[in-house]
Amino acid sequence: MNRFVSFLKNYEGALVAWVVILWVVVMGIYYSWDRSLITAAVILVGTIGQAFAALGVWVGLVPVVGPLVVHFLALPFIWLLNGVGYIVSIFAIKRGYTKDIVATRAMTIMLLIGLTVGYILGKIL
Repeated sequence: MNRFVSFLKNYEGALVAWVVILWVVVMGIYYSWDRSLITAAVILVGTIGQAFAALGVWVGLVPVVGPLVVHFLALPFIWLLNGVGYIVSIFAIKRGYTKDIVATRAMTIMLLIGLTVGYILGKIL
């Protein structure tokens, strides 16, 4: 019980931030708020409350697989690949390739998930 109380005390701000993020998303969907407003609120609350850093720590606490996931997702190549995908998406949407962008972003996400799973399996085996 003492460890649980210590956990709550250490991550109090992050836990509150995640509750607020969940509340903003649910209310935004229920009341049909603008997506950019919901996104801005999630980024603001997540950054101020250090929710995203805490999520990385929590994933890292999972035995064997957690540290591998955190290590792999922190690689600059993954950040670069995802960033280039978003930049290309902006230009393609302006040119009218919206349907193609959905398929391309889905393939990019599948590639990132596949790379992550492959990295984890490669390190474990």
